[in-house]
Amino acid sequence: MLRFAGYIDALNRAVAMGLRWLVLAMVLIQFGIVIGRYVFGVNSIWVQESVLYLHATLFMLAAGFTLLVDKHVRVDIFYAKASPATRRRIDISGHLVLLLPAMAALAWWSWPSVRNSWKILEGPISVGGIEAVFLLKSLIPLFCLLVALQSLAILLRLLAGKDSA
Repeated sequence: MLRFAGYIDALNRAVAMGLRWLVLAMVLIQFGIVIGRYVFGVNSIWVQESVLYLHATLFMLAAGFTLLVDKHVRVDIFYAKASPATRRRIDISGHLVLLLPAMAALAWWSWPSVRNSWKILEGPISVGGIEAVFLLKSLIPLFCLLVALQSLAILLRLLAGKDSA
């Protein structure tokens, strides 16, 4: 089971290492948009939307890695001062009762929208934009999958008595 958890960790690390290049692309494209608009007086909805697509991809697909490295948002009213055993119980409960059911619900309820978007190859958000909203919507189930898998890996480790990856 711990080997399986390690494979999940490796998957999310690989995804994150690939996605980090999107940050550079976003900065360069946004810089180009500003220069184009304010220096040359040109603008492109398609290019502006590309920043949105890159940003959405980065945050949706890197969420599993964020959970892996424990940099996610944690409401630690009790957690910060709790004993290690209590923290373990809080973590296990959080994954089983909150995180995994939330990912399942989000995947379940978003799937019809994603499926329909692919069925019609849903077009741009704005006139002149990127004609691939279906790809943008596909990030939702991928987000759910990567976060749920990482949650499972963490849960396996917690149940085996291991605290970190």
